[in-house]
Amino acid sequence: MQREDLWGAVASRSSRLHGFHRLSVEERCALVTQWAGLSDDEGAVLRSGLEMRRADALVENAVGSFALPLGIATNFRVNGRDVLVPMAIEEPSVIAAASFGALLARDRGGFKAVADQPLMIGQVHLTDVPPDALDAAITRIQAERDEILALADSTSATLPGLGGGAKSVECRRVDSRGMGPLLVVHLLFDTRDAMGANAVNTACEAVAPLLESLSGGRVLMRILSNLADHRLVRSSCRVPFSSLQRNEMAGDVVADRIARANSAARSDPYRAATHNKGIMNGVDPVVIATGNDWRGAEAGAHAYAARDGTYRALTEWSVDDDEGLLVGTLELPLALGTVGGTTASLPSARVGLKVLGVSGSRELAEIAASVGLAQNLAALRALVTEGIQAGHMALHARQVALAAGASGELATLIAEQMVAEGQIRVARARELLESRDRQRRGEPATSDPGPDDRGSAPA
Repeated sequence: MQREDLWGAVASRSSRLHGFHRLSVEERCALVTQWAGLSDDEGAVLRSGLEMRRADALVENAVGSFALPLGIATNFRVNGRDVLVPMAIEEPSVIAAASFGALLARDRGGFKAVADQPLMIGQVHLTDVPPDALDAAITRIQAERDEILALADSTSATLPGLGGGAKSVECRRVDSRGMGPLLVVHLLFDTRDAMGANAVNTACEAVAPLLESLSGGRVLMRILSNLADHRLVRSSCRVPFSSLQRNEMAGDVVADRIARANSAARSDPYRAATHNKGIMNGVDPVVIATGNDWRGAEAGAHAYAARDGTYRALTEWSVDDDEGLLVGTLELPLALGTVGGTTASLPSARVGLKVLGVSGSRELAEIAASVGLAQNLAALRALVTEGIQAGHMALHARQVALAAGASGELATLIAEQMVAEGQIRVARARELLESRDRQRRGEPATSDPGPDDRGSAPA
């Protein structure tokens, strides 16, 4: 695709930006700025780091900021809308893989996703309730449900008016080791477009004395749960067999192998851990780029993967032979916000949300889950065909060149040479770098210097 074609794709709001990765950084920033309608100041945020004064205001004992590369995943269509997806991550190949997975799903409409209402769980743990008094305590708490909800709602000046706030009270008996039974009260709280941790924690602390009085026990803790299983998001896609063909392996064979690989991850916790890490390779960078809590997202996803007592894959992949399709679904809890917290205080997070153009927290969760599914699709296709290292190491080569001391165009040239040789090692990168330095000084090279500045690596 020519540069003018890329600008045409941006004008038509298409995320199918073929050749986007070949542009310079400046050209990519210009395209994204045009796509999202960013101001000059917002466009500058894409290329700048966090100001020291803002870092000092955000965390205690600040001494600087730690930057991550911010890239754009292309080709995504989620619920019929094309989106460019900002991803903040240091690992090579992730953005390329997510973009490729999105391309595979694009022919059949991309991703269909739906997020539940943004219900968070606030927990109040009560101890010292006699075992024979637990049922009576639960009955008293449920009888005062309306008073508990009203008290919780009184802690927020805005959420109840927006349709959010406290919605329900649930009681659970948890047998704890060495302490006897715990009475755990769940306060279900609708946080609307906020992630909602502060709102939920405040409401839990407000109702805790009343719950203590009603139960006859003592409050041990009051805080939200990151296992937000009332706030699930589901994404699905369909991929034609014809898109999955790899070298000599037919598309239907690849589809069958992907389904089998997913079945292995549903059965083997050791494989499931790596499988789900790959999913979160897609989810986390979107969460980070929008100023959300990626640790909470990770905790919730992995806890949900083990909800039945065995740690399993978060995805399902199956083969539809009649339609000639590979069908994939991903389900996980995802508590994200588009207002308040770090999303409001980090300029880069505000710009990330503007690039996405999301209507609220549920749409953000739908996109993040779709990126996770795309990443999983690309990873599984690679794993069951040529293996994961072929593509990953090619993209890793530039990092190796940078680690050896190369920079700019020279790092790219050395990376290309190492890929061509199949020797992607820091030691080889240093040899190539030293050889080129000798060559520039007019000294005889002791090692193949690789391609010159005007050329390209051999095929």
